[in-house]
Amino acid sequence: MYSSFEQWTGRRELATLGTNSGSATIPFQRWRHFKEAFAPEVVYEAVRSNDAPVRTCLDPFGGSGTTALACQFLGVEPTTIEVNPYLADLIEAKLTGYDAEQLVSDLGAVLRSAADIDPTLRMQRLPSTFVEPGVDSRWLFDFKVAERILAIAEAIDRLNIAAHRRLFKVLLGGVLVQLSNAIVNGKGRRYRRGWENRRRSTGEVDLAFVETASAAIGEIGRFGRRATETYTVVRGDSRTAIQGLGPFDLAVFSPPYPNSFDYTDVYNIELWMLGYLDAPNANRALRQSTLASHVQIHRDYMPAPTGSQLLDDALGLLGEQRDRLWSPHIPAMLGAYFAEMSGIVNTLSTTLRPGGSIWAVVGDSRYAGIPVNVADILAELAVASGLHVERNEILREMRTSAQQGGQAQLAESLLVLRRG
Repeated sequence: MYSSFEQWTGRRELATLGTNSGSATIPFQRWRHFKEAFAPEVVYEAVRSNDAPVRTCLDPFGGSGTTALACQFLGVEPTTIEVNPYLADLIEAKLTGYDAEQLVSDLGAVLRSAADIDPTLRMQRLPSTFVEPGVDSRWLFDFKVAERILAIAEAIDRLNIAAHRRLFKVLLGGVLVQLSNAIVNGKGRRYRRGWENRRRSTGEVDLAFVETASAAIGEIGRFGRRATETYTVVRGDSRTAIQGLGPFDLAVFSPPYPNSFDYTDVYNIELWMLGYLDAPNANRALRQSTLASHVQIHRDYMPAPTGSQLLDDALGLLGEQRDRLWSPHIPAMLGAYFAEMSGIVNTLSTTLRPGGSIWAVVGDSRYAGIPVNVADILAELAVASGLHVERNEILREMRTSAQQGGQAQLAESLLVLRRG
């Protein structure tokens, strides 16, 4: 018997559109906490209200995989683009079908073989800040803890079934932050208070991994069969990977917000500890492949697009306040962000079949007290490109950064666009 969307989400109120509130407890979504994810009910509403029947859906910013996973339960074939290799594996691990008994057997094999593995080579590839003694008496993982984590990662890589390697790898990634001396949120990573006295043991590593893997296997057993079991995961930069895809009936996504923060940093621990990154140049290349939503690396910015008076006004005011900005590159970053987003939206519109629509959950920004109303700017750019704005509504208010006072002032909005 196939599991329904309502069974998967716990029969939450489907008419309620919101962000990720309550979604962290939904099966598969708790494999890794995503503060930035949106609620699967957004996908349900998009499918339900589309003018034409929805058979295929594209998400150009895969993230936590909400769109793709919801589509499978709704009987819609998903295509997802994700540039972060850890997140791409996490998404595919959620979408893949498994034999639960084989997973249990391989979990045991991983734990047994890890005891005999020397992870020295993996340890040597890590940045010096990761493992005790670290740098300046600071480190993310106690030595024995890092050793055990890396031994388990190596044991996982030795499994015969590729889908099992991918699943257990991302599940190990889901416990790394809790085993580290740091905490991670939507604004970056910082050391835990009193971390020096919070020593971890190898037994805690095994326990955390086994508990997470066991819970995941239970969810796979209960919700492994969906109305649609096919999917496509495209690993790459959505700015270029989107070319040539389609046609699609629908697009549902949430892009990085232009808050000047590099979201790659949020997953830095998983990327290095699981072997997705093994050298500084690999990290730099990945950061360059993300949307121009931040100023934390040097890059060449596209010129701002034409067609939005709101954007012109915001960039003009920011130029006048350049001396008050914490980075002089913020106006150029914002111009490039909207140029890239406008290009993606325009490409999406050409991939949609008649009656298709684009659903985007986007977030505002504020610099030096100057608001950047992302949904309204994107709406103006869409209209200039011949798209029709069907909905533009606020879902919730987010807090500004600490630099802006940390107040709840920034709107997170749902923007729905349709071909004319």
